[in-house]
Formats: sequence, C-alpha cells, structure tokens
Amino acid sequence: MGTQWNSYPLEIIYQTFGWIAFFSWSISFYPQLILNFRRKSVVGLNFDFVVLNLTKHSTYLIYNATLYFSSVVQRQYRDKYGIGEMIPVAANDVAFSIHAVILTAFTLFQICIYERGNQKFSKISFLLVFAAWGAAAVCVLIALPSHSWLWLITVFNTIQVTMTVIKYIPQAFMNFYRKSTEGFSIANILLDFLGGVTNYAQMATQSIDQGSWVNFYGNIGKTLLSLVSIFFDLLFMLQHYVLYRSKPICHPLKLDEANKEPLLKTSDPATSDLP
Repeated sequence: MGTQWNSYPLEIIYQTFGWIAFFSWSISFYPQLILNFRRKSVVGLNFDFVVLNLTKHSTYLIYNATLYFSSVVQRQYRDKYGIGEMIPVAANDVAFSIHAVILTAFTLFQICIYERGNQKFSKISFLLVFAAWGAAAVCVLIALPSHSWLWLITVFNTIQVTMTVIKYIPQAFMNFYRKSTEGFSIANILLDFLGGVTNYAQMATQSIDQGSWVNFYGNIGKTLLSLVSIFFDLLFMLQHYVLYRSKPICHPLKLDEANKEPLLKTSDPATSDLP
C-alpha cells in the first residue's frame, strides 16, 4: 500500500492499539451467541438490534475492504487528501469487519432456528434497512459514470455510522425506563469501551507519526464510530455504576410491550446479553 512510517516504535504502538481494539470488539459478540445456544431460545434478544447491526457491519466491511485492497480507491484518497497521506484503514479493521458480519449473521440464523415466542422484527427496522440499502443502490448508480469510488464508499461509511448510533438507543432507553441495568452485561460495555478508546488511540498514533490530522477527517466514519461508541459506553457505565446502582426494577417490561415498539423498548434484559 506504500505506507511509510517515520517512527518504528510508533508503528508498533499503532499495530498494538489496532489489535487490542479488534479483540475487544470481537469478543463482545460471543456472550449472546453462547446464551442463545445454552437456552436453545432467542426470547429476550431484540431482533431489531440484530438486523440493524448486520446492516451496520456489512456496510462497514464494504468500506474497509475497498479502501484497504483497491489501488484505485487509494489513489483517489491520496489525490483528495495528499499524495503522502497514509491510508487510514489497517488490516485489523478489515479482519474485524469480516468477523463481525459472520457472527451477526450467525445470530440471525439462531433467531430462525431457536424458540422465539411471540417476538418478531418491527416494521421500523425493516424500513430503516430498506432505506439504507436503497440509498446505497442509488449512490452506486450515481458513482458509475464518473467512477467516484471514494465518494461511494464514504456513503457506505456514513450508513454504518448512522446504524451505530441507532443500535445503542434501545438499551439506553430501556435502562432509563426501568431505572435499572439488572440483567444487562456490563462486561460487554467495558470491552466495547476499550475497543473504542484503542481504535481512537490508533488513529492518533498514526497522525502523530505523519504530522497530519487528516487521518481523522479523511476517515470520518472511523472517527465517529469511536466517539459514538465511547459516548454510549460512558452513558451505560454511568447508568450501571451510579444512577441505577443496586436499584430494583421499577417498570418491568413485558414481552408484548417490547414487540409493540422494539426500537425503543427491549425485552426482558435478564435473558439478554447484547454485544
């Protein structure tokens, strides 16, 4: 890829931060998969979370893989941000995206084969997914004549950032509604927080070595991904350790309530352990 580092120690630090983020985010997928397998049931898992998460990770994979492997897109990136600028996607970004798509798709498969009670996907989630992929398809047609591939993958990156913001909202709202975080795994949040911080630190390390902060606005999706993750993780930690610490559930959610507004109210968290 023509990447040139000015400092070998900074390159090592960059790679270390990247793989810490990869393993932190990747491990956070497994508790829900294991829980579903042990119970042979997905009752309590918010289906909208899974389908929105699959769209998020699929679009992020398209962005990462294209920018990392395509010499044409890399050339367009350097033409826009500077010929000496380093490509802001590392091998661990591509590896994480592939891993995330596979595990999220497998979670969707579990929904199809395991007991799910009267839970179902909401029309809102399908509408959001349809809108996201419909917009992407339109942008592909727009980019074809001029070969604006960098602009096109930026669209996919924007979609994944949008989905990242949306997917966190149900759990935060549910904690607020119940005035409790009982049944919600804080371990997932701590791992997600570690991934977000190290991902951001990785970008900062690259910028320090290159003496340029174009890395942040040149890959705005990755920057926003880290900031959004950190913001919501801090909110969850505040809810768990400060606001609702050891408080009883004031408003237990029923399964039929969760089905009515699944994007706003999740099902009983005692059976849920979302990554």
